[in-house]
Amino acid sequence: MITREPNNLPETTSMPQALGRECLSLVAETGRCGVLLWQALLAARHALEPRMRHETVAQMYVGGIRSLPVITVVAVFTGMILALQTGLALSRYNQEIYVGSAVMLSMLREMGPFMTGLILAACVGSSMAAQLGTMTVNDEIAALEIMSIDPVRFLMTPRLLAMLVMTPVLGFYTCMMGVIGGGVVAMTQLNVSWSQYMVNAIDFALTKDLYVGMFKSLLFGAIIATMSCYEGFTTSQGAVGVGLATRRSVIGAFLLILIVGYFVTRIFYNN
Repeated sequence: MITREPNNLPETTSMPQALGRECLSLVAETGRCGVLLWQALLAARHALEPRMRHETVAQMYVGGIRSLPVITVVAVFTGMILALQTGLALSRYNQEIYVGSAVMLSMLREMGPFMTGLILAACVGSSMAAQLGTMTVNDEIAALEIMSIDPVRFLMTPRLLAMLVMTPVLGFYTCMMGVIGGGVVAMTQLNVSWSQYMVNAIDFALTKDLYVGMFKSLLFGAIIATMSCYEGFTTSQGAVGVGLATRRSVIGAFLLILIVGYFVTRIFYNN
């Protein structure tokens, strides 16, 4: 079980010391998150047990199905914005017919997984951190350990598995809804027919783009679950600590999604 260790470092007296202290703290937190993720993945071998299977399905419903309304609205309007801005730029060269390919590639490679990750981090990740944080400050986690129940296996693994399954599914759904939203703008404001829009969208998209987007979504799901559960398990200071843990989980997930998304794109499209 990972806990937030007490800070025994001496007080800093200068800016370089404070910066070094923050770097050491960041490295330690990263290591603990990695250990927690590894423990949860090892516990996934029990995923077919009735209790864990039931909890995983419940978390899939909470994290996936209940997020569909928000994801749908964000995805449609993201596609509409992409189509409008890209179409206006292409119309200067009388090439607005290719707006479908621009929207499809943008959604598959970047915007679909990215927007899905941000929405789930804000909606689902914050809920996970708050729930586990409340359990921690109320000593419910300690009670599980007293009863010889592994909190990581009982609480984190179902949430991690649910995010690993639902994030790629929702990422693909976001891409398709964004393409549909872009098609509406192409027809109504750019004078591009639906058939022309879809032909260009499909012809220019590669299978690699789909795989890279789904891989990003998978990584984002792992990031959200790990950050949220870690902050929840390490919550202290009562109700104030629950709020701080929720805030840290969302901010940390946002930053990691941005950083990891860039490096994945860099690796797969380094031409």
